[in-house]
Amino acid sequence: MLRVKAPAKINLCLHVGERRSDGYHNLESLVAFADIGDELTFEDADRLSLNVEGPFASGLAGEADNLVLRAARGVMKIAGREIPKHITLTKNLPVASGMGGGSADAGATIRAFLLEWPRDEVKLSDFADLAGNLGADVPVCFFGQNAWMMGRGDEIFRCELPELHAVLVNPCISVSTRDVFAGLEMRTGIDAVERPDGFASAADLIEFLKSTKNDLETSAFALAPQILMALSALRARDGIRLARMSGSGATCFGLFDDAQRAQSAAEGLTSDHPNWWVKAAILAKASED
Repeated sequence: MLRVKAPAKINLCLHVGERRSDGYHNLESLVAFADIGDELTFEDADRLSLNVEGPFASGLAGEADNLVLRAARGVMKIAGREIPKHITLTKNLPVASGMGGGSADAGATIRAFLLEWPRDEVKLSDFADLAGNLGADVPVCFFGQNAWMMGRGDEIFRCELPELHAVLVNPCISVSTRDVFAGLEMRTGIDAVERPDGFASAADLIEFLKSTKNDLETSAFALAPQILMALSALRARDGIRLARMSGSGATCFGLFDDAQRAQSAAEGLTSDHPNWWVKAAILAKASED
């Protein structure tokens, strides 16, 4: 049995450019991965199948064609043969939460199936193309490295990031990415900031992030005011350095100076809002697979 992690993807900043002819928008986003996320196991079987379990499994109950299965079938098409597996997805992340959960699951699936290939036979571009066809966030999740994400999400430039002590908060609502983009009015545009390829310290990174934004916040707030409530609650905690929404929402993140302050903030938020999903996490953790 093979077990792989699908870490949460956090958009530390997200600038939106013009709409493209393919319907997507050009993006500029600095992405960091967390030390928490979903998990998948792969076992040899007679046919391809998927079982979903975990605290947020019910959020995927109505999905007839999960991204994990689409990723697995895509790999088999590249291979030109069946690779039957029984896959168990442990869904630890809220669904439609702005943390790339489904995309991270798909990226982890592709990485797992790649282990079936001798390294000298792997043509990485084929799998990168597959990731791009599955969704805008899947390529960066497939590579699993902290990075600048550009274009429609298919242009990935690795960025060395220091560890960040964070608290992730989701008010247990989901928002539609399509609806958030539909309500977008003001765009920062791409090439809005100089894109460093690394940062010397967490303080330097946070100072840089203060010159950026998430263009999708205003639209998401209009659809789900609870997101703004979560941000306000984060900003009220002692030791907060920066708070922002990730992706198209509804998860928000707060950055703190150290693990103790982050843990204290997470405990306070959990106490004040017992119906919210709240986790202390370390960001800028690359995939260990």
